[in-house]
Amino acid sequence: MRPLAYNEGMFGHDRFAYEFQKEFLDRELIFSEGDAGRELYIIQEGEIVIEKKSAQGPVNLATFRKGDVVGEMSLLESRPRFASAYAKGPTRVLVIKAGGFLLKIRRDPTFAFELLQSLSMRIRVTNERLLEAARIGNLSPELLAEVLSIHESSSAEKP
Repeated sequence: MRPLAYNEGMFGHDRFAYEFQKEFLDRELIFSEGDAGRELYIIQEGEIVIEKKSAQGPVNLATFRKGDVVGEMSLLESRPRFASAYAKGPTRVLVIKAGGFLLKIRRDPTFAFELLQSLSMRIRVTNERLLEAARIGNLSPELLAEVLSIHESSSAEKP
């Protein structure tokens, strides 16, 4: 068995072929809504703002900070980007390509668990916001029921 080169992971793959660091300036576009991206980004420094196009103009969906992961929806679902991402101030990220995602999970199962925790928290926060919007009258009960039942229709879309 040959010794691993410095840039090889425990499975003999070139780690740098799957992940690398990238820096962005304030308001620099990281990815665009509708792009066919297959990477996720772990914020190492700075912040990332997620914006969605709407008929009324761009809507700020969220701001993520150091340690947060963005871009995972496109990677996990193999679908176009749902929204655009912009750097807020100087921002450095670790970019993980699709092929490196499974390698990272194999190397570090804690990464997978923390990602699942993060996704679960996002769903809970979104549901709480929807319920609050319905409570104060900004969202009809019918629309709320339709939005919250989206799981039923999205699971039917899977191949």
